[in-house]
Amino acid sequence: MRIRAKIEVALKPGHSDPEGETTKQSLRELHFPVRSVSVSKVYKIDLDSKNTAQARKTIDEMCRRLLANPVKDDYVIKIEEV
Repeated sequence: MRIRAKIEVALKPGHSDPEGETTKQSLRELHFPVRSVSVSKVYKIDLDSKNTAQARKTIDEMCRRLLANPVKDDYVIKIEEV
């Protein structure tokens, strides 16, 4: 079965987000009433798997081994069949 996964990787609370802070400051300089900005990455991955449970396990391993740093990042996985 073909699986489509969307993985959002974001900084854990308490970690500095220099890109978000720079973006916030730039938006404020353009006179937008911005209170905060946080930056995250989104990965969209299509893969073949026996079932959604196996796909989730594989994608979780991808996140732990490469896509997210467990010290500073949280991630959310959304899976759908295609």
